[in-house]
Amino acid sequence: MKAFTKLKAVAAPLPLINVDTDMIIPKQFLTTIERTGLGKNLFNDIRYRDDGQERPDFVLNRSPYRTSEILVAGENFGCGSSREHAPWALLDFGIRCVIAASFADIFYNNCFKNGILPVILPHTQVDVLMKSAEAGKMIEVDLSTQTLSDGVNIFTFEIGEFRKLCLINGLDDIGLTLEKEKAITAHEQSLMADKPWILKSA
Repeated sequence: MKAFTKLKAVAAPLPLINVDTDMIIPKQFLTTIERTGLGKNLFNDIRYRDDGQERPDFVLNRSPYRTSEILVAGENFGCGSSREHAPWALLDFGIRCVIAASFADIFYNNCFKNGILPVILPHTQVDVLMKSAEAGKMIEVDLSTQTLSDGVNIFTFEIGEFRKLCLINGLDDIGLTLEKEKAITAHEQSLMADKPWILKSA
């Protein structure tokens, strides 16, 4: 998993509430177990017309938002089913940080497992950043200091220490396990030496 420390990028404004995981990545694209290749279908039903052509009024189809790495969204972002494909699609597009007043719990947790920083801020602060994003301003995120800035305003956000540590060091569930590889190997060797019959019976 790619580490997250600081990010300064164009933020795309998406002032919609209750954006569910089916809107983020529709069900017809869930046949893959690969984490790559989903970015082109991110927000497919509101990003493209029925004939596959881009909707020119959708934010990610407009400059400078085509290369956005930050998304400023409405409350209850990521509601609906628990599909992990939703953060996969965001990440594959290039989104590393989502800012909203609230998130669905499962989506919120899945973001951390995939290297995306979900930031919860009060509605008033989200509104300020939404306007900055609509004006095409860059937003800077500093995870170490837990701050966000649009160049004028500076906001702080909360994050659990364990999740912060994992993001800064790029540790997903597999990475956390590999951190203990030496201890696991030592335990296996000790087990084979002390109780070899266990492995033989297996």
